[in-house]
Amino acid sequence: MKLLITGAAGQLGTELRRQLAEGGSALGPMPEKLRHATVIATDVGQPGFENLDITDRHAVAAFVRRHQPDAILSCAAYTNVDGCETDRDGAFRVNALGARNLALAAAEVDAKLVHVSTDYVFPGNAKAPLAEYEQPGPISMYGKTKWLGEEYVRQFCPKYFIVRTAWLYGYAGKNFVKTMVRAGKARGALTVVNDQLGNPTNAEDLAHHLLKLVVSKEYGVYHCTGNGVCSWYDFAAEIIRLAGVNATVSPCTSAEYKQMNPDSASRPAYSALDNAMLRATVGDEMRPWQQALACFFENWKGE
Repeated sequence: MKLLITGAAGQLGTELRRQLAEGGSALGPMPEKLRHATVIATDVGQPGFENLDITDRHAVAAFVRRHQPDAILSCAAYTNVDGCETDRDGAFRVNALGARNLALAAAEVDAKLVHVSTDYVFPGNAKAPLAEYEQPGPISMYGKTKWLGEEYVRQFCPKYFIVRTAWLYGYAGKNFVKTMVRAGKARGALTVVNDQLGNPTNAEDLAHHLLKLVVSKEYGVYHCTGNGVCSWYDFAAEIIRLAGVNATVSPCTSAEYKQMNPDSASRPAYSALDNAMLRATVGDEMRPWQQALACFFENWKGE
């Protein structure tokens, strides 16, 4: 099987490459069909990777036509939520048009497309974890551009897996876990919002499930997050505890945070996801978020 990975230098792309090279994850072996997979790792301006700008429709079409992958794992995205508000055109090009370009190219060569999306496509007014059949309604530019990207994938590629995840962290790249550890060491005191609820997700767990999906024909929309719901404050407190950092973590409201950071984007108050489609198809092996986070700290070598 030939796999093309976009955003291969990022935290999810790095984790996918690691599992494909090592044959599995902490959750178990990867599918047998991927044992001898050919991996085409692409990113933009990263040494050691094939250069592919997903915002360039003609470049994407030519690249995919030349390599003829069996599947594309779309991990490239503009994920800076606040940055998307100030660079709306950039967010649109990457998150919406980039998805469109990959969908068109995948359809042309009859390839599967695994497109990674986000819980931020929901408005945040739910009271219980959201299944895949719930209606999106994004409130930030990040969420809006990712939602349009999903729509383009549905429209242009028949063999798609749209996989929404949330609060992702991994060994490579920047993420909330590393930020909290670094800030806790530097400042000794952290203030984190306690009225935004969701699901922390270990990139190792997510990558494991993406590889299960890509060898299947269970096309559709998926939620794939760590099991269990918490606030950013709960998440930060557990990070500091597991990291053994001598720092205090104090809660604040979203309104208080907005006063301290007036240019920050609006974020959903409740965007926890329910992995209903996984349970109904390839199986939900996503670990409870506390367990997955503890495993991360057991293996993370720091920065």
